[in-house]
Amino acid sequence: MPGLLRGVARTAVVAGTASAVNGRVQRRQAERFAERDAHTAAVRQDAYREETAYPQAAPPPPAAAPGPSAEERLVQLERLGGLLSQGVLTQEEFAAEKARILSS
Repeated sequence: MPGLLRGVARTAVVAGTASAVNGRVQRRQAERFAERDAHTAAVRQDAYREETAYPQAAPPPPAAAPGPSAEERLVQLERLGGLLSQGVLTQEEFAAEKARILSS
């Protein structure tokens, strides 16, 4: 009978050890899977936020400053003509400035 009891005890120890090891392996795997699932959920949540986010509207460009009025251009051309007649400007400089004033 002592041999039988020893065999049963040995079987119980082996089965208990195997059960403990199996439980530890399952816990580790569950932790790994939980980390992976949490990471996947976070990535999906970020992608969803990006898809549903409303685009920020760009601020409107500043209004362009109005160009000089017709009267202001006429005054500038008269001054330019005076500088040409005084010899301060050459004919080429006069033509370039005149084109600039008229295009503005």
